[in-house]
Amino acid sequence: MAGSRTNSPPGGLLVQLDRATAVPLHRQLAAAVRDGVRSGRLRLGTSLPPTRTLAADLGVSRGVVVEAYQQLVAEGYLTSRPGGYTEVAIGPVGQRTTAAAAPPPAPRVDFGYGRYDVSNFPRTAWMRSIRRAFAAAPNERFGYLSGRGVPELHDALTDYLNRVRGTAATPGTVVVCTGYAQGVALLVQVLAARGARRLVVEDPSADDDVRPLAAAAGLEVVGVPVDADGIRTDLLDATPADAVVLTPSHQWPTGAVLPAERRAAVLRWAERNDALVVEDDYDAEYRYDRAPIGAMQGLAPDRVAYAGSASKTLAPGLRLGWLVLPRGLVDEVAAAKLAVDRGSPVLDQLAFADFVAHGEFDRHLRRMRPAYRRRRDALLAALGALLPDLEPAGVSAGLHLVAWLPPGLDEDDVVAAAGRRGVRVHGVGPYRLGGPGPGGLIFGYSALSERAVRDGVELLAAAMGQLRAM
Repeated sequence: MAGSRTNSPPGGLLVQLDRATAVPLHRQLAAAVRDGVRSGRLRLGTSLPPTRTLAADLGVSRGVVVEAYQQLVAEGYLTSRPGGYTEVAIGPVGQRTTAAAAPPPAPRVDFGYGRYDVSNFPRTAWMRSIRRAFAAAPNERFGYLSGRGVPELHDALTDYLNRVRGTAATPGTVVVCTGYAQGVALLVQVLAARGARRLVVEDPSADDDVRPLAAAAGLEVVGVPVDADGIRTDLLDATPADAVVLTPSHQWPTGAVLPAERRAAVLRWAERNDALVVEDDYDAEYRYDRAPIGAMQGLAPDRVAYAGSASKTLAPGLRLGWLVLPRGLVDEVAAAKLAVDRGSPVLDQLAFADFVAHGEFDRHLRRMRPAYRRRRDALLAALGALLPDLEPAGVSAGLHLVAWLPPGLDEDDVVAAAGRRGVRVHGVGPYRLGGPGPGGLIFGYSALSERAVRDGVELLAAAMGQLRAM
């Protein structure tokens, strides 16, 4: 039996996944945890492994673990607590239950990154799209489809991405997935099966998607430093690899935009190494001072795999993402998608296709850009007034901002001091691969009001003032 096993402390979680069966992986994982709770092996209050840790142990995408945990939370088996802790919420029948440990208090101001203001989700327009899509869908759309998704969404995404992001997509090169995490997991799986051995990522970069997935697949992960203009292509030239993962339109987390000469250098490197460029275009629609730079995929569609999703533009709960692939990868990635979950939900795909085709996606983004810009401007104004020695980085774009700390202040100490004042903020250090670098703070502002942004910076300034006085 083709399977994958993990023992993940502290919960003693033992999971066996069978990739040969038609049962989706997230359902297998949910069933294993459910059985553990019912049997008493997973007791009330037991903390389960973080989603990215368990995903890396199992060699699956983080989305598989997230979906399983969310299902079990909805059923009442698990509870999700502030700070990302997931615990067993009930005991087996007949077991004497005791109150679980009190959760840590929620922060007064949370500058956590990677979030979206879901309160502005366009419910009315989305419902119209659901109704139209349901009424117009041919009967065959509700049967088993190919791993690429529904044709209506291929067409809508091709038109949108070519118009707005400057891609060279065709309907035949689009594969629909449940988000960036699954999309990059499918790519890693296919590359590893083809014999890939090394993957380059930006340093610093996100640590919860491609890096653990590549490591679990047996690929060596190499970080190439970034500077104010993105990945340093002079160092990339000396690093042979099978693929590189980039955020060229808005580097995460520094906010740099890769200029034209470096984009050309990356593509020359890919050609010399017969390598794939994976373009993560995670928040490119949010550029506030000018039109966004076009996607790299349009320059070299046979060398670049473009990855996008609705998570930062509509809502992460929709679980909608897409890949625009070189033609030689389409069939293998689509087959890998079928093997994982038999395809994404049809009605959601049809609704999103209608939403895009009727211009609702464009209208929603036009509404959200000024709102997010005001929050970013409020953050910059507060930092300038209260913490002028912090140095904001990056272009006027996105849903987060990095600010570099002045010499003499330790990043970990600042993050801890902020937490004691009720402010949650992340440091840059945990996302580096190549060792220490300049201290910096990552401010996510998308889910905060302008008043909350100001209050958070005031609390942070008080915390840093106390540090300086020590």
